[in-house]
Amino acid sequence: MKITKIITTSLSVLVGIMLIASGLMKAIHLPWSVAGLVKFNLPNSATILGLMEMSFAILFLIRKTMRIGFILLCCYFAGAMATELSHDGSMLNPGVPLALIWVTAFLKDRSIFWVPLNHQNLP
Repeated sequence: MKITKIITTSLSVLVGIMLIASGLMKAIHLPWSVAGLVKFNLPNSATILGLMEMSFAILFLIRKTMRIGFILLCCYFAGAMATELSHDGSMLNPGVPLALIWVTAFLKDRSIFWVPLNHQNLP
C-alpha cells in the first residue's frame, strides 16, 4: 500500500510538472515550443492552448476535480493526436503524456475505468 501511494504521488507530480511546464511554454510563446504549432498553422492559438493545458492539469491534480480534469485532458490530447495524424506527425508527442495521465488516473481512482454492477438494482 505504501509503495502504491509513493508511485501514485510521484506520477501525479511528474504529470503535473510536465503538463504545466508544457502549457506555460506554449502560453509565453517559447519559439521551440510553438514551432510544432507553426507546422499545423496554429501559432496564434498557442496562448489559449497553453492556458487550457495548464487549467486541465490543475483540475486533474485536485482530488475533487480529478475526474473532470481527466476527461478534459483526454479530449485535449485526443485532439492533439488527431492533428498529428492528419499532418503526418508523430503520435508519440501527445501519446506519451496521455498514457501517463491514464496510468496516474487508474492508480488514483480505479472507478473511472470500471464500475461494478450491482445485481440487486437490475430490473
